[in-house]
Amino acid sequence: MPSSKLARQVILRLTEETGAGPIIDLGCGWGNLVIPLALKFPHRQIVGYELSIMPWLTAVILKKVLRLKNLQLYRQDFLKSDWSGAEVIVCYLYPGGMDSIKNKIESEESDIRFVVSNNFALTSHQPDKTIRLNDFYNSPVYLYQLKSTR
Repeated sequence: MPSSKLARQVILRLTEETGAGPIIDLGCGWGNLVIPLALKFPHRQIVGYELSIMPWLTAVILKKVLRLKNLQLYRQDFLKSDWSGAEVIVCYLYPGGMDSIKNKIESEESDIRFVVSNNFALTSHQPDKTIRLNDFYNSPVYLYQLKSTR
């Protein structure tokens, strides 16, 4: 399920507060968020993971058309991928997916400092910011700072 335009705008704004390190989009789908991230932050490394072939292929084509050299797209399970070096995760997952990323962050020597999540909370942490969208569901977008700035 792609993030709404309003959610994308809020996520892009919140990622401005996350420094200059690499950003990972977990489940980047058709590129609706990962492409705007790469365009907005041309000096940051942006990485997207997607398992489904058609959405992944569409995002790859957009990356090539837009010549986004700071964007890497992988067709693989993000839970089996290497997040070393990345400082920020953006995601629109489900509660079980949020638990899985929490477990991965806690079980590995992770550099992840921030998580920006559309709709679903990281239940083990208190969000530093919660922005409610002006939509039918009053959907939340959460910003978590897991580690302080170096």
